[in-house]
Amino acid sequence: MDALLLSRLQFVWVIAWHILLPAFTVGLACYIATLEVLWWWKKDDVYRRLSAYWIKIFAVSFGMGVVSGIVMPFQFGTNWSRFSDAAASVIGSLMAYEVLTAFYLEAAFLGVLLFGRKLVPQWAHVFSALMVAFGTLMSSFWILAVNSWMQTPQGHVVVDGRFEPVSMLAVLFTPSFPYRLSHTVIAFLVTSGFVILAVAAGFLRQRRHVEESRVMVKMSLAFLSIMVPLQIVVGDLHGLNTLKHQPAKLAAMEGIWETERGVAASLFAIPDEKAERNRFEIAIPKLASWYLTHDWNGEIKGLKEWPREERPPVAIVYFAFRIMVGMGLLMLLVVVVGWVMHFKGRLYESPLFLRLAHWSMPLGFIAVLAGWTVTEVGRQPWVVYGLMRTSQGVSPSLTTFDVALSFAFYIAAYIVIFGAGFMLLRRIVRAGPQVAVAAEAAQGEPSQDEPARPARPLSAATEATTAGATARGDHAT
Repeated sequence: MDALLLSRLQFVWVIAWHILLPAFTVGLACYIATLEVLWWWKKDDVYRRLSAYWIKIFAVSFGMGVVSGIVMPFQFGTNWSRFSDAAASVIGSLMAYEVLTAFYLEAAFLGVLLFGRKLVPQWAHVFSALMVAFGTLMSSFWILAVNSWMQTPQGHVVVDGRFEPVSMLAVLFTPSFPYRLSHTVIAFLVTSGFVILAVAAGFLRQRRHVEESRVMVKMSLAFLSIMVPLQIVVGDLHGLNTLKHQPAKLAAMEGIWETERGVAASLFAIPDEKAERNRFEIAIPKLASWYLTHDWNGEIKGLKEWPREERPPVAIVYFAFRIMVGMGLLMLLVVVVGWVMHFKGRLYESPLFLRLAHWSMPLGFIAVLAGWTVTEVGRQPWVVYGLMRTSQGVSPSLTTFDVALSFAFYIAAYIVIFGAGFMLLRRIVRAGPQVAVAAEAAQGEPSQDEPARPARPLSAATEATTAGATARGDHAT
């Protein structure tokens, strides 16, 4: 354990927790905007009730995402100062653009979305929901632009060991950026879709909030029926792009050691990096060449084409890729079962489908974490692919004790933050849409003896839990 390894593990810990929040809030913001538009258009109050419910959940999730997200750029200075110094002229501007576009947009309209339903015209509330959703997508755009440049760098020159941009358009639109952006954003949308489907299925199993849950099931199933197959297609295109620009990563994903034609698709194996071979392998002949090159006899480079010190950790990438694909197949299964039940007229009553949908809530999160692992571990040992090693980016003044101390603090802090956030979210989810509407109706109505005061940001969520506890007490009575 040295400062480099601990810094990498610390970054893994921080970003793995943080990525769970945008994986949920990006899609949830888009869903809330859709509900607001449908309520404005159709005048059906069920969409207003659903929007009020998910806004409460969004408020907590968004707050947790902001808190955990602050730590990540902070680490660039504390743990990765050499990388920050070398790449600041390129990535600094892109991260600044995220603040100037996404954060400002969200800051301007989030308050209206949370507290303005009774204070602004309906069109203004709908517009606020659309702008918050657009802000979350803009944030994804800039962050993935930074990551894509680190994966497939271009548009720069190296001057005195520093990357200096010569074309910001080339820096922004790198060869992997369109594929990484679409693949990641679709993954976020799908993750949110399965959370919505799972919550609705849970309510239907309990025979609670039936009208709202039917709408959620119908909307999420229709959306996932499009996005899950689309994600498979985009993932295939992203794989072809990786084969072209990061062939070592692709070889690790597939567990390919020798350069050959007609390469078999490895379904399962235990990669042995020391012996440079796969043990206990189960494979389908020539299939990898077909889906990677669209030619049954297509040639694919094996890991032996690169020196050992330039290969990624094969086992981590290999298994993470299979977890991601496995989650995708399970998602597709849920969608197929849903349509079978729909055509049988049992979509909202089938115990099999409702149980399957209820259990599907974590699938998207697991797939996102696995996909991120493939992307980031697969480009090792490079922090800027092919140009700067990860070991060259760590802060030179760090000691093992320094990082161990900060890492221990981050572990404790994140357990507290995410543990408390999870419990709060669980209470809001279990309260249900009708309780959220009751809390929203009571929001901002001070008593005659107490003057009006500005609402706290999290009051948009915590008042729902208070109302939920009161409603459950009344029901018990």
